[in-house]
Amino acid sequence: MKRISYFSIMVLLSGFILFSCIPGGKYKTLHDRSVDYMNERDDLKIENLDLSMANIEMEAKLKSVDDQIRAMEEEKSNLEGEIREARSEYNTLNDRYAELQKAQEELIRGNVAETRRLLRELQAAQENLQNKEDLLRQLEMNMEIKKTELDELGNELDKRNARLLELEQILDAQQSTVRDLKQKVSDALFGFEGAGLTVSMKNGKVYVSLDEQLLFKTGSYNIDTKGREALRKLASVLEVNKDIQITIEGHTDDVPYISSGGPIQDNWDLSVKRSTTVVRVLLNGTTIDPKRLTASGRSEYLPVDNRKTTDARQKNRRTEIILTPDLGELYRIIDSY
Repeated sequence: MKRISYFSIMVLLSGFILFSCIPGGKYKTLHDRSVDYMNERDDLKIENLDLSMANIEMEAKLKSVDDQIRAMEEEKSNLEGEIREARSEYNTLNDRYAELQKAQEELIRGNVAETRRLLRELQAAQENLQNKEDLLRQLEMNMEIKKTELDELGNELDKRNARLLELEQILDAQQSTVRDLKQKVSDALFGFEGAGLTVSMKNGKVYVSLDEQLLFKTGSYNIDTKGREALRKLASVLEVNKDIQITIEGHTDDVPYISSGGPIQDNWDLSVKRSTTVVRVLLNGTTIDPKRLTASGRSEYLPVDNRKTTDARQKNRRTEIILTPDLGELYRIIDSY
């Protein structure tokens, strides 16, 4: 700063009396702010993969990001308002300082006391101006930080949207595969559906349920001729759909099995023996890879009807062939979240 002559200071002091002091305390707070078997394991994984809940969870995550972005945008708007206010006050102070300098040039005479007061006021004005400049720089830095954070949140949201789209596409493809497989199985088993055999879709799988009367005699695990015919038709479909995993589950009713000393001791043995018999029929004379098949017995513990009636027990005596498409790509997408 240039040296101010005694005569100019006196002039500045006299003019300064006409103006009020510049308030500064209201900005202090701006500086003080601070910021069952292998199949049972597959069933558990599939049951946990409830598609609708996955979408709901994803939508909740996206909503959380949207809420963060809205909060950041509100904070950004507040910072922009503070910057505009700080710039306005800065300009006011700058104008006041210019006025004081002009008054200094106009004052030719004065006394020493007034000169000292004017010097103190000039010094205070310079310090206040410097503080406002520092505050403005800090606010602008904060604004840049908020912009960066908003950009990062936007990028993360874009990535999540891309992964969600990929997941939806894979789910659609999987559902299409399951529908196509069900249609192929239904076509192959035409004539058997409604005659002790049903084909349905559940949990992203195709279920082929065969009543006991279609496959076995009561208490036996030897498959009847009609049952073998149905299984051979099903095998022709499974033979060409090589990515389908095949699980055979034997189910009994809750009537205890009366053992005659043979290989069957109870309902557990009977359900397992029936499932392994079905496996052998499916493999016999086909190119189905045995690694794709799993045989299991569920005994009486997974009934479709819990009533203690003849009709309910007949429904529960069944064999289910569960066809599961390859879910490796779907698991990969889910694990990436």
